[in-house]
Amino acid sequence: MARMDEAGEDAGARKTGDGNGILPAHALRALIHEGAIAPSETIQPEQIQPASLDLRCGGTAYRVRASFLPGATATVREKIEVLALHEIDLTQGAVLETGCVYLVPLQESLNLPQDVSAMANPKSSTGRIDVFTRLITDGAAAFDRVEAGYQGPLYAEISPRTFSILVRSGSRLNQIRFRRGGSIYSDAELRDLQVEHSLIQGLADTVDIDQGISLSIDLTGEAQTGIVGYRAKRHAGLIDVDKAGAQDPKEFWEPIYVDETRSMILDPDEFYILASKEAVHVPPEFAAEMMPFNPLVGEFRVHYAGFFDPGFGHDKAGGKGSRAVLEVRSHEVPFILTDGQIIGKLIYERLTEIPEKVYGQDIGSNYQRQGLKLSKHFKPWPSAPD
Repeated sequence: MARMDEAGEDAGARKTGDGNGILPAHALRALIHEGAIAPSETIQPEQIQPASLDLRCGGTAYRVRASFLPGATATVREKIEVLALHEIDLTQGAVLETGCVYLVPLQESLNLPQDVSAMANPKSSTGRIDVFTRLITDGAAAFDRVEAGYQGPLYAEISPRTFSILVRSGSRLNQIRFRRGGSIYSDAELRDLQVEHSLIQGLADTVDIDQGISLSIDLTGEAQTGIVGYRAKRHAGLIDVDKAGAQDPKEFWEPIYVDETRSMILDPDEFYILASKEAVHVPPEFAAEMMPFNPLVGEFRVHYAGFFDPGFGHDKAGGKGSRAVLEVRSHEVPFILTDGQIIGKLIYERLTEIPEKVYGQDIGSNYQRQGLKLSKHFKPWPSAPD
């Protein structure tokens, strides 16, 4: 009889395809051992997620005049020397203020093989407090993308939008995934996967698949509270990014309750936490990413933090389907959202191998089986359902 791992998969058949795909945790540990991921401080076990690596702030932050990309002929350090306004010591912790742009050298650098590339995203908890965070590399022409074979340092651009934050050396605000080859599924393949795995579980009989699987907004409200979302308060207190459950949510957020029209108006440049109508399921052999919404349909952005780990919402990892929590911001003009309106798309990729542990399996996962939920920094909303 075949031995089964904790996710209920055949542990003797961990390979998932032709060797192309997202690298799982044990492959990341191999990259660390080989020196392809080169930290200045020893990588801690909790940094390694099922299919990504948390990146740590170094000991210095530079306040810079503006966001930038170095371009093909320059390094980030050369740009910092021109654009830096102030150097900040993070070793004892320091406050990063709203409305400012900071560059932080990270503790990890890379020496990637020629067949391995990478992409980055803010961690979920970072996006849910409206901290705009992007990865920059030397010679980069795009944020959050690392070319195959890249050798050099990594930097985080950090710009708190609503709440000022307390950050220190070792704080983890963004994460990186590594990919060998290409592994994004076509719409036809996604339709087959939807039938096989129920990737999206909702009330509708059909699932909208067009350049990814569509997610829609839930404005019917939580059954016990009638809350459909939260709007961030301006001029709130300071958030320590490394402390979980420390903040009173009422000091930072105001609830939004269901309206008889089941719609809401997004005010320009206000920040909202909402939830998807559908539950998301990421089987152990896959990873998913929420892609920016098509700007032709409305001037708003959904979900700064787009990574969904293998096992998110997976039954055998305690998920039973988990709704996507959405960070939403309107731009320029007020915008009306209605219940069931499509607000984003999920792209699925296969892993090269099934990870040893998946999201929710004794790895400190904060958002398994979630509904509408604020970031881990806050105590539960009073009278909110579990």
